[in-house]
Amino acid sequence: MELADSFYIGYISKTRGLKGEVQLFFEFEDYGMLELDVLFLEMERKLVPFFVESLKLQPNRTAYLFFEDVDHIDKAQSLVRKKVYLPNSKWPERRPDDFRITDLKGFVVHDLTYGELGEIADIHEYPQQYIATISYKGNELMFPLNDELIVSIDTESGRLEVDLPEGLVDVYL
Repeated sequence: MELADSFYIGYISKTRGLKGEVQLFFEFEDYGMLELDVLFLEMERKLVPFFVESLKLQPNRTAYLFFEDVDHIDKAQSLVRKKVYLPNSKWPERRPDDFRITDLKGFVVHDLTYGELGEIADIHEYPQQYIATISYKGNELMFPLNDELIVSIDTESGRLEVDLPEGLVDVYL
């Protein structure tokens, strides 16, 4: 399987115990909906399949798991810091009405004062809030995605209307 045929879900963060158990840290938002029977670890720029023998999901975005044929800490240690992928066919399906703030990536942002700012290139999740990133006049413009700034969201046209605080856009010019 190639990287283009897969999606990134997290990485092996550490070993646990002496019998080959590892901890998987999820960077994928809906990790509880994933089918985790076979995981693909990136090793020397190739995806290598590892069959999951047992798995315990934790509430803190982690899981403890054993892989088949990894029965000692020495074998498990070589997997630490490896990126973990799943095939695109295992992408979890969501209900059509299940809209999330991260779905705004790709939306065109229109500010009430400055007009069209550009397309949301990325959304970063921080403990207190989400931050959108836009390329605006050759500079990276960042602003929080919260109820005070969002005026409207048009999911059909992919348009996000915002009222950014006075001076925020000027800081990035």
